[in-house]
Amino acid sequence: MIQFILNNQLIKTDKPASTTLLDFVRYDENLRGTKIGCREGDCGACTVLIGSMKNGKLEYISATSCLTPLPNVHGKHVVTVEGLNLPDKLNQAQQAMVDCSGTQCGFCTPGFVNSMCGFALTCSEPTLESAISAIDGNICRCTGYKTIERASAQLASKLVSKDQNNSMQWLVANEFVPNYFLDIEERVKALKTEEYNSNGQIPIGGGTDLYVQKHDDIHEYDLDYLFDKNVLNGITFEGNRCILKSSATVTDLMENERLLETIPNWYRHLKLLSSTPIRNIATIAGNIANGSPIGDFTIILLAMKAQLTLTNKVKENRKLMLKDFYTGYKTFDKKPDEYITEIAFELPVNGIQFNFEKVCKRQYLDIASVNSAISISVNGNLIAEAHASMGGVGPIPKYLAKTCEFLANKTISASVIKEAEQILQSELSPISDARGTEAYKRLLGRQLFFGHFIELFPETIKMEDLL
Repeated sequence: MIQFILNNQLIKTDKPASTTLLDFVRYDENLRGTKIGCREGDCGACTVLIGSMKNGKLEYISATSCLTPLPNVHGKHVVTVEGLNLPDKLNQAQQAMVDCSGTQCGFCTPGFVNSMCGFALTCSEPTLESAISAIDGNICRCTGYKTIERASAQLASKLVSKDQNNSMQWLVANEFVPNYFLDIEERVKALKTEEYNSNGQIPIGGGTDLYVQKHDDIHEYDLDYLFDKNVLNGITFEGNRCILKSSATVTDLMENERLLETIPNWYRHLKLLSSTPIRNIATIAGNIANGSPIGDFTIILLAMKAQLTLTNKVKENRKLMLKDFYTGYKTFDKKPDEYITEIAFELPVNGIQFNFEKVCKRQYLDIASVNSAISISVNGNLIAEAHASMGGVGPIPKYLAKTCEFLANKTISASVIKEAEQILQSELSPISDARGTEAYKRLLGRQLFFGHFIELFPETIKMEDLL
C-alpha cells in the first residue's frame, strides 16, 4: 500500500506502482490543475511540490509529476496548485502573476505558481536571480517571460523579510501558503511509513529517463523502486574521495557544501544540466545506467576517474571503472541482476584542475550536441596527468584515452594542445543527426577541447594562439 498526504488529504492506494503521480492526481483524485503537457519533463505544466523528511525537518522540492513514479512519494507530502489556494483570496504567488499580467491562456500557470511557492518555502536568499532559477523548468508558450520575471521579482521582494527561524509560521501569516501547512510536518512524521519494497527485476530511481523512453511499455515492466531506499542515498567523503550512493540526485551534488567549496564553478557547471524540477529527482546512477552518449553527468564523472560499485541480488559487490562500463551503444559490462550502488571519485585538489563545457541549441534545459570534461594534474607548467571525456561524438560516452596518454608529461603550450587535438579527432566517430552534422560535431569537439585550456590556464593559453 502506497500512502502519502496529497494537499490536506491522507491517501492510501494500491494503484499499480508504475502509475505516474501526474495520472494519479488528475484521474484518480480529479485534481485537474496539474496539466498534461509534454510528458517528458520539459514543459513544467505538471510541476508539483513534494515535501519529505530530511535530517528531522520537512523539506520541499519541485518535481515534474509526469516522470515521478507513485512509490517515490510514499510517506511524503504532495502539493498541487489546488493545495496552495487560500480560503478567500489569492496567495502571494498567484497575486504576483495577476499584478504583473503573467498569464494569458493559463495552461502553464499552475506549474509556475507551484514553482514560485516552492521558492517561497525553500529560499534563504530571495534574490531575483534565485527566484528566476526556481522557475527554470517551466515553459510559457504565449505570454513571454518578462511579465513572469516581474512576478518573480515581486514575490522575491516580499520574501526579503522572511523569518528563517520560523519560516512556515511566517509564510502562513503572510499568505504565501494556506494554514494547513502548519500541521503537515507532524502529519508526515506520524505516517511512520516503511520503505516501499517492490523487489522487481528492473531498477528505477527518479524515472527521468525510463519514463520518457518507455512511457508506453512501463506498465508491463517488473520494476524495483530504489529512489528512497536509505542504503542508496547520501554523499560521504573519505579524505579527498567522494562516495555517491546511487540515488543521490543532481541537486544533492549541486548543494553539497564540500563540493561547492572544492570544485571551482561547480554550481555553474551543474546549472547546465536540465532544469530544477528534473535535477531534484534525477539520480546519478540513472544518468550512468541510461547509457546516453551525451549524458552530462556521465561525461563529468569520466573525467574524474569515477569508479562504480555494482551489487547483485545476493549483495555481492564488484568494482569497475566507469570508463570500462560501456561496451557499446546502450550496452554495459553489467550482469542482468546487478545494479549500481555507489559511484566514487577523487576530488580535484592538490594541483588538479577541472572544467566542463557543453554546447546545445539553447544554453539551458537542453540535451547537448557535444559536451566535454577534463581534469588535469599540473606541476608548474607541466601536465603530470590528464583525464578527458567527450559526449555526442560516438556510440558511447567517450573517455579520450589516447589524448590523455599524449598529454601526460607535456608542457602546457599552444603547440602541445594543437597536437593533442589532432589525436583527439582520431578518437571521435560522430554521426550526422538532429543535433548536428559529423563535421559540426568534430568542430565542437575541437572548440570545447581548446576551451578547457583557455578556461583553466588563461595566463598561458590565449584563444588567438589556437587559431
